Amino acid sequence: MEYVLLVLLIVVIVLLVLVLTKKDDHVSDKVHRLENSFIKEIGDFKSDFSRTLNNDFNLLGDKIDHRLNLIYNNVNERLDENFKKTNQTFTSILERLSKIDEAQKHIDDLSKDIVNLQSILTDKKSRGIYGEVNLNTIMVNIFGANNDKIYKMQYTLPNSSIVDCILFAPSPLGSIAIDSKFPLENYRLMVDREIDQKVRDEASKVFKMDVKRHIDAISSKYIIPSVTADQAIMFLPAEAVFAEINAYHHDLLDYANRKRVWITSPTTLISTLTTIQMIIKNLERDKYASVIHQELQLLDGEFKRYKERWDKLSRSIDSVSKDVKDIHTTTDKITKRFNSINQVEVEEIEYKEEE
Repeated sequence: MEYVLLVLLIVVIVLLVLVLTKKDDHVSDKVHRLENSFIKEIGDFKSDFSRTLNNDFNLLGDKIDHRLNLIYNNVNERLDENFKKTNQTFTSILERLSKIDEAQKHIDDLSKDIVNLQSILTDKKSRGIYGEVNLNTIMVNIFGANNDKIYKMQYTLPNSSIVDCILFAPSPLGSIAIDSKFPLENYRLMVDREIDQKVRDEASKVFKMDVKRHIDAISSKYIIPSVTADQAIMFLPAEAVFAEINAYHHDLLDYANRKRVWITSPTTLISTLTTIQMIIKNLERDKYASVIHQELQLLDGEFKRYKERWDKLSRSIDSVSKDVKDIHTTTDKITKRFNSINQVEVEEIEYKEEE
């Protein structure tokens, strides 16, 4: 539009110059006509240009509307899809949060149980009961419940000592006593890194004395010549205490070996009892194998007699079979003779009738 106005302005200036320079009326008339014609053409061009421009703007507007609609639809689809994904993610997050809350509740309950367990283990009598229950659980899992032929809990020995468990293993093992001990107070002081080193060293000495005292008690009360095996087992219900002794107190292990007392934890006791169980099964299998061997020998004698009798019966059957065949042959001969005789008689009778 600005270009059109600029062209009109130039034309007007040119006409003014012509009018000022030439005064001829004829020229003025031509110029005037030319001006009118030019203005008309400019007006027609302006109207055509306006229509074309309006049409172009309309087409451009339609294309822009179409593109905007496409963009709007794509944006809506993307928003819907992202909303679904966001909703799924949010739902998953809520589920995980609920699981976390549930796990946190379990952790809180477990913390309470641990605190209760610690309060129980501070009492010696409670620790003793805990060790006995743990030992009983292991024996039940290995040998079964109420298996009095293999083991007994709280068994009274001939010297009136009551052992937590007695294992009736066959010879050459013999009856093995298993007693539960739980030296915990000085162990806690010994492994506590926050207290003074002198206190820890003193607790370590007392801990060794406690363990040796338990070893001596087991060796003197639960190893009885000609009654029990020449060895016994000291059961420590805590894996940590057992690991501490095996890692840093080899002198206690040597002392226990000299006293014929084997120190075990829940894990090592299960392994030991499993080995003893296999030994018992092998011994029982060997015992039954000898019985089976004897029975097989007796069965061999019976089978030999059976074979002799069967051979005798077979010979008798063969003899009878031969006699039967001979009788059958004789019967055939007799039958043929009777038939021939019968045939002769019939022919003679027919001959007489004809005569």
